[in-house]
Amino acid sequence: MMKKQRKMMKKGKGHHGGGYPAQPGYPAGGYPTGAVPPPAQGYPGGMPAGGYAPPPGGFAQPPGGYAPPPSGYPAGGAYPQAPNPAYPAAGGYPQQGFQPPPPAGYNPGGPPAAGYNPGGVAYAGQPPSVQPYAGQPPAGGFAAPPAGGGGYSQPPAGGAGYGTAQPGGLPYGAPGGAPPQVQSGGVPYGQPGGTPAYGAPGTGQPASYVQPGAPGGPNVGMATAGMANLNVQANMVERSRPTIVPAKPFNAEQDAQILRKAMKGLGTDERAIVDVISRRSNKQRQEILVMFKTLFGKDLIHDLKSELSGDLEELILAMFKSTTFYDAYSIKKAMEGLGTKESVLIEILLTRPNTDIKEIVACYQKNYGRSLEKDIMDETSGHFKRLLVSACQGNRTELTPEQLQKAATQGVESVIDRNLAREDAQKLYQAGAKKIGTDESAFLQVMAVRHYYQLRATFEEYHRLAGKDIISAVKGEMSGDLEDGFKALVTCAKNRPQYFAERLHKAMAGFGTKDSTLIRVIVSRSEIDLQDIKDEYRNMYQKSLHDAVASETSGDYKKLLLGITGQ
Repeated sequence: MMKKQRKMMKKGKGHHGGGYPAQPGYPAGGYPTGAVPPPAQGYPGGMPAGGYAPPPGGFAQPPGGYAPPPSGYPAGGAYPQAPNPAYPAAGGYPQQGFQPPPPAGYNPGGPPAAGYNPGGVAYAGQPPSVQPYAGQPPAGGFAAPPAGGGGYSQPPAGGAGYGTAQPGGLPYGAPGGAPPQVQSGGVPYGQPGGTPAYGAPGTGQPASYVQPGAPGGPNVGMATAGMANLNVQANMVERSRPTIVPAKPFNAEQDAQILRKAMKGLGTDERAIVDVISRRSNKQRQEILVMFKTLFGKDLIHDLKSELSGDLEELILAMFKSTTFYDAYSIKKAMEGLGTKESVLIEILLTRPNTDIKEIVACYQKNYGRSLEKDIMDETSGHFKRLLVSACQGNRTELTPEQLQKAATQGVESVIDRNLAREDAQKLYQAGAKKIGTDESAFLQVMAVRHYYQLRATFEEYHRLAGKDIISAVKGEMSGDLEDGFKALVTCAKNRPQYFAERLHKAMAGFGTKDSTLIRVIVSRSEIDLQDIKDEYRNMYQKSLHDAVASETSGDYKKLLLGITGQ
């Protein structure tokens, strides 16, 4: 047909080319029967009066004629056939499961190509199957495109897909914005029923560990003042999460006025008191303490103890004194009277960082006029005494902020001496499992000196060498307080929140509650890692710490503890 037309053109017959010249965007083969080109793409100069004469022989038809337009497309054939046969016809998307990604640029208003996730995960932005997707072809097809011939917008160039915010600055999922990113099943990540975030209960991962650079993880590209709170496990970074942070803005005078008003006259406004003192940092509470006495000439601690009910005296003391003072107070109390509460000495002296240990020793001397080391030597004996005396020196190797930054950006191996870990593992093996009896001093020389990250590597090497976990070795080689002390060291090196979750559980287990332990752990860890401890508690005991505390306490004492713990 085309050959015949070219011959006729050479002879000057018919219209030039036998039809309209090709236009940009004009479909190859012409529009279906009954369709006309869009007005913005018509023949230059418009259509002559009476229309164009048909070419000789008429327009060519494909064998069998043109297929009718698919149902659901607007009348007039304004849209071409969808290029992807996997895309849904009118009636909605197919069932969830594997679908090949749509070609880049297609499906205006639908999920971008970059949002596709092989393996059955839904397109980024796709809602649950029970809800129609914004932009999904409704029954009857799409409405006409925007006026002016601009059509629908395309995703950003480069195949990167859409970012976290859309044009106009609205983040996805915000009111007026696009829907949030979701996963298979249509549930947003981290929401009930969806895939849990890393470290969430039930994942088997420590709650406080996040991969470097992961969403919600630390900013590994910048050293911060809080870098000292980071600990490394394997190639993870532990980010300590408190339940109490300094209030901003903060006004000590205003808080003192609120507390005075709550305790003045008949009755006490316990709610106002709890709201203030459970939502301020330890440093801010001490500022309120001074301001209260400045404004009213009265001692706030005394007034609080007289106005509130329950086992509050120690809790108020813990909240309004410095953390190192309260630790020194707890150690002194543990060694008073008949018998010594060795578990308290272990909990404090074997879990605190060097700076805290040195401040506790100084505070003990200042407030009680006694040497902490000497009192420990008088109250304990044997290798357990040597373990605690060693801890009192506050001389464990610790990583510098620069080393912590390196561990966060380059991985834990960058701050570990693997050869030293093998040597220490061999030393522990020779001191225990390899001989009759146990050389406890060898365990002390390794575990009292190495930093926690190095100890983790040593424990890994020990497992390879001995075929059993280091905890099993400690249980088999030691007993009594010494066993408890070394198990505390090992657990803290591996996962410190787990150790404190166990302490809280033991404090509330059985008949009666060990209130001093409950107060000490909750208050002392509230500004460090109590949120991590709460997560570990739920993982280990299938019960929230909030519910456990609520069932074991009462009155204003209960309200204050729960105010610190949070939900």
